[in-house]
Amino acid sequence: MTTPLPDGLVAIVKRDCPTCQLVASVLADLADGDVPLTVYSQDDPTFPDAVKVVDDTDLEVSFALDLETVPTLFRIDDGEIVARTEGWLRSDWETLTGRAPLGPGLPEYRPGCGSRTLDPDIAAARADAAGATRLLSRRIELGDQEDDVEAAFERGWSDGLPVVPPTPERVARMLTGTERDAEEVVAVAPPDLVDCTVEKVAINAVMAGCKPEYLPVVLAAVEAACTDEFNMHGLLATTYFSGPVVIVNGPIASAIGMNSGVNALGQGNRANATIGRALQLVVRNVGGGRPGEVDRATLGNPGKYTFCFAEDEAGSPWEPLHVERGLAPDTSAVTLFAGDGVRGIVDQLSRTPDSLARSLAVCLRAVPHPKLGFGFDAVLVVTPEHARVFREAGWSKARVRDELMAHLQLEGDSVVRGAGGIAEGLPESLAGATVPKFPDDGLLLVHAGGGAGLFSAIIGGWINGPGGSQPVTREVRS
Repeated sequence: MTTPLPDGLVAIVKRDCPTCQLVASVLADLADGDVPLTVYSQDDPTFPDAVKVVDDTDLEVSFALDLETVPTLFRIDDGEIVARTEGWLRSDWETLTGRAPLGPGLPEYRPGCGSRTLDPDIAAARADAAGATRLLSRRIELGDQEDDVEAAFERGWSDGLPVVPPTPERVARMLTGTERDAEEVVAVAPPDLVDCTVEKVAINAVMAGCKPEYLPVVLAAVEAACTDEFNMHGLLATTYFSGPVVIVNGPIASAIGMNSGVNALGQGNRANATIGRALQLVVRNVGGGRPGEVDRATLGNPGKYTFCFAEDEAGSPWEPLHVERGLAPDTSAVTLFAGDGVRGIVDQLSRTPDSLARSLAVCLRAVPHPKLGFGFDAVLVVTPEHARVFREAGWSKARVRDELMAHLQLEGDSVVRGAGGIAEGLPESLAGATVPKFPDDGLLLVHAGGGAGLFSAIIGGWINGPGGSQPVTREVRS
C-alpha cells in the first residue's frame, strides 16, 4: 500500500486510550534512536510529550490507513508499509523496530483501543461530507446575516411552515436511505413537467423533516403522484378541495414507526407527518404546483400540508388495501388517493352488520353531495370497534362493499336537478332510473384507528374517470 507517510517508524495514538498512554515512554525512547519516528495523534496534538507529533484530529491519515485500533505502529520503507502491529505486545514491537529491550517495566501485553475512525457519529459525518461533494443540485449561498429558515420562506420553498434547511450533508445523509442512484429520474413532476431525480426528492424530504429510512416511501409516493392515472396536474388545477392522500401498507409501515392506530389521521407521528409533507413539497418545489398559481383550490383542506397514514393490517378482519390491489402481502406499498378531507361517522348503537352497513351507506351518500352520483370516489376508514361488528358476523371485505353498494343505489326521481327544491343534482334525463353512488371500483375500505370509539370516517374523493383522478398503488423499493 502506497502512503503519504514518512519513511521510518510511524505510530497512530490518541490520548484517550490507556494503552497509548502506557507506550508513551516507549515512543520517547524510539524517538532518540537512529530510525526516524513520527507520531500521529487522533485527539490531542500535544500527546505524547518528547516526540514529534503530527495533528491527525481530522483523521485524514487514520481513515486513509483504514485504522481500527490504537496504538498502531508501522514501519515505512520507500513510502510502503512493510510491517505493522496493533496494541502493545513487547515482542512484536521489538521485532518491528529492531530495538530491544523495549519498555522493560511495562506489562508484556495490553490490547489497544478502538480508533476514532470507528466512532459512528464521526464515520457518518465523514460519509455525509463525502456524499455532499457528489450532489448535482444547484447550491444557493446565503448571506452571513441571513437566517436559513427565514430564507426558505422568502424564496418560496415552504408550505407555510418552517422547513429543515437542506444542507449538502443532510441531503447526503438522506440519500443513505435508498439504494437508488441519486441521479435516477423518479418521475416527470407536474405541472411544469420537470425531471424529478432521487436527489431532488431527498432535498424535499430533508425539508419536510423525514428520516432517511422514510425516503423509499416518499419516492414511491412521488412515482404514484406523477402518473397519468393519478393526474396530479389536474388535481392541482381544480378548484375543488382535494389533495393527495398517502396510505401505506406492508412491512415498512411498522419498520419506520408509522401510526395506524390512535389518532392515525391526526398529528403526532413523525413518519406520517413528514412523508405526506415531503410529497407536497416535491410537487411545490420541483413541479411548480404552488397555491394561487397552478393550485387553484377554492378552499383547499388541511390535508394539503400532509395526509399520510398506515393501514392497521395486524388488527384487520380483512385483506389489506395493497393486497386487494394486486400486490403480495409481504410487499410494502403506497396507495395515493385524491382526498378532500375527513368526515366523521358516529354510530354507537348498531350491533348487527346489516344495521351498521346501512348506517355507513347513509353517510356515504353525502359525498360530495347527496344528489350527485357515480362521479366521485371515496375511502371508508373503518375503525376497530366497527370492524369488530363485521368480523363477528363473518362478513368479508367484499361482502361489506357489496352491501354498501347495494344501499347506495340512488333513485333518479329524488336526485335529479330540481328535485326536493334543490337545483343541484343529476341530469333530468335520469329521472326514473337507478344510479349507483360510486362506480364499481370507486369505494376503498381501509382499517385504521384506535381501539376505543364506535366511529369511522369518510375521505371523500375528487372526480374519477377521464379528466379526474384514479387511486394509484406503487410498490416501495429500497
